[in-house]
Amino acid sequence: MKTSDFNFHLPEALIAQTPLAKRDESRLMVVDRTTGDLKHKHFYDIVDMLEAGDCLVLNNTKVLPARLIGEKLESGGKIEFLLLKQLQLNTWEVLVKPGKRAKVGARFSFGGGLLTAEVKDIGEEGSRIVEFHHEGVFESILDQLGEMPLPPYITEKLDNPDRYQTVYAKHQGSAAAPTAGLHFTEALLKALKEKGVHIEYITLHVGLGTFRPVKVDSIEAHKMHSELYILEEDVAARINQLKSKGGKVIAVGTTSCRTLESAAIAKNILKAGSGWTDIFIYPGYQFKLVDALITNFHLPESTLIMLVSALAGRENIMKAYNTAVEEKYRFFSFGDAMFIK
Repeated sequence: MKTSDFNFHLPEALIAQTPLAKRDESRLMVVDRTTGDLKHKHFYDIVDMLEAGDCLVLNNTKVLPARLIGEKLESGGKIEFLLLKQLQLNTWEVLVKPGKRAKVGARFSFGGGLLTAEVKDIGEEGSRIVEFHHEGVFESILDQLGEMPLPPYITEKLDNPDRYQTVYAKHQGSAAAPTAGLHFTEALLKALKEKGVHIEYITLHVGLGTFRPVKVDSIEAHKMHSELYILEEDVAARINQLKSKGGKVIAVGTTSCRTLESAAIAKNILKAGSGWTDIFIYPGYQFKLVDALITNFHLPESTLIMLVSALAGRENIMKAYNTAVEEKYRFFSFGDAMFIK
């Protein structure tokens, strides 16, 4: 299957630059993956579309303030770090800009020396492996010095950084938000619980590989990035029990979907645990656990649009995306949502 099979024309004006005033008032396209039929709703209508006994699975990762602005110790030149992945206690994989200033052995200072770093190695696709030095707790220093790492297609400043966090964000570790969850409010989650919908939380720390383009012509040749996931014993047990009774599992976002499918050891059976997953889901994949998906509208030719095509069918998804463009839906992180049922 060709990467170009997942291309579509997206006018730049449809890329959402800022979140809506109210999270759950975004538009919601409902895609019937059996018939291909489309319906146009609002996100708050999701309460009417889920049934008692359904299980909604959300990713409770929290975005790190992972963008650091500092200077090179030897020259004073400005440097920008973007934390990607923690490898050891004080060792991280980072993106550096400009990269020419970050050769092995180069040292940098942030916050007037509150945090320093030394480049130890060159990582994949030009990333750097750096070792940080500091006094005190790293996370507290990061909260003090770091900025929210918005995706490259968002060029406007975010007035409220909390809008790039889900209302249920708990475990810090992501370089990007699980954006399908940004539409939920506390009131909406309460209404779903009152209806009898089960709500479970998993954790997958999102890496910036999410935004990396597929650079090969044949999608089967693409190497997927790896991300850390955690699935607790009690959560797996409850989901297994629900599936044994015929309940449906609705994944919120591609990250929840990838976690559930990575942890599924057989049809409708989850195994608890944690680890790194590089699962690549594209058309032809046989889903083991996920019955439905809530997701945003994704970049052309991305691994994310390939995943949703695996669930709904490529023709259905391309029809839905072209309709979304015609109907002027808002795209990407702060954009509108899709419910594939």
